[in-house]
Amino acid sequence: MSILVFIEHKDCVLSKTSLEAIAAAQSIGKDLGLKVSAVIPCDKDCSLAQDIFGYNLEKVIVAKNAKLGTYTPDGYADAWEQVIKAENPQYVVMSHTYQVRDFAPKVAARLGREVVGDCIRYKAEGGKLVLTRRIFLGKLDADVTVGGDAPYFVTFQSGSFRGDTAEKGSATVETMEVNVGNIRMTPEAPFQEAKATVDLSKSEVIVAVGRGIKSEENIAIAQQLADSLGADLAASRPICDSEWLPIDRQIGSSGQTVAPKLYIALGISGAIQHIVGMKNSGTIVAINKDAEAPIFDIADYGIVGDLFEAVPTMIEEINKAKG
Repeated sequence: MSILVFIEHKDCVLSKTSLEAIAAAQSIGKDLGLKVSAVIPCDKDCSLAQDIFGYNLEKVIVAKNAKLGTYTPDGYADAWEQVIKAENPQYVVMSHTYQVRDFAPKVAARLGREVVGDCIRYKAEGGKLVLTRRIFLGKLDADVTVGGDAPYFVTFQSGSFRGDTAEKGSATVETMEVNVGNIRMTPEAPFQEAKATVDLSKSEVIVAVGRGIKSEENIAIAQQLADSLGADLAASRPICDSEWLPIDRQIGSSGQTVAPKLYIALGISGAIQHIVGMKNSGTIVAINKDAEAPIFDIADYGIVGDLFEAVPTMIEEINKAKG
């Protein structure tokens, strides 16, 4: 038995979340003694396979059909159904993206299975997985087990695993010609986000501001810190609701989910709605006047004090270190 992991891409350009899915599948494979293979739906000999085979996988399967050049739920469901029947996996692991949410339940339903979606972690017990999902807007964690026969479909929330921890190695590349039936919809041109929109999920360093910044004019000090670190500026929901920063800078359950190497929280108390969007950051630094602020529960380093005193000192020391 094995694990199949879905590699999402656009025109053979890798989606970052696919590396997180590989890391998740590799971890599960170690715990359950299962080999991991990656699957890439594509309309040609996908160049992306040459990148993915550099990871510690048994093989990379290119599910090939001319109708798979543009994503459709019909096309991907047909391709995945055939790959799953041919490979007979124990688990199918995917990142919880909009695309996966669209086609994965369709595939599972065809096979009489279910999808355990948007998981944040797992543990192995008795040769099976206990999966954890957040419920009630992140206020509670629910442990879920799956019964019945394999395959078991699991999707993980973005940021639950770090893509840069996916183990390198070598794999063989196989092409599987798949049959795709009637495509019942004609996709329109992909939505183009405004040029100003930033994808914070790709940021390695983030400086985020909350209510403690006090006024829109004071965001400049956070921007100075971000500039000194080569970081992106982000915010909690109240800042974006006040239109001090655009909505594309919001992090949390109603914003973006991020997992940068360094996350600096300025004047953010740490409401659960914000924490679910950044808790998997590599290193978390928090500055807040309130010593009891929940953000300190997850912070690796904390400064209890006035951010207007701490941040200028940080900027000065950073610039000294840069010479």
